[in-house]
Amino acid sequence: MYFNISRVMIIVTVPKENTEEVRMAICNEGAGVIGNYSHCSVSTKCIGTFKPNDDANPYIGENNKLEFVEEDKLEINCEVDKVKGVVSKIREVHPYEEPLINIIPLLDENNF
Repeated sequence: MYFNISRVMIIVTVPKENTEEVRMAICNEGAGVIGNYSHCSVSTKCIGTFKPNDDANPYIGENNKLEFVEEDKLEINCEVDKVKGVVSKIREVHPYEEPLINIIPLLDENNF
């Protein structure tokens, strides 16, 4: 069976104080459209962990110290042809030096 992937889910974790800025940037870049609705997204509270090495320039925390940060996991659907622009915009507005960005292909229910 062949599946044509036309949409993806983009998932990014964001410090809670930056969630709305990142959400609006993503939506203004064209993600989050479902039918006649725009700016569709979901955010879930989570705890992110990371340990910056000596070469890192962390937005939060200290080098060589394990950090636990209250974050939001922001999930938003996106047409495949808009992904590069959306990811570029995330990297532009996200405060982290290396944001975690997951891109997951979505299957259309009409394929089944």
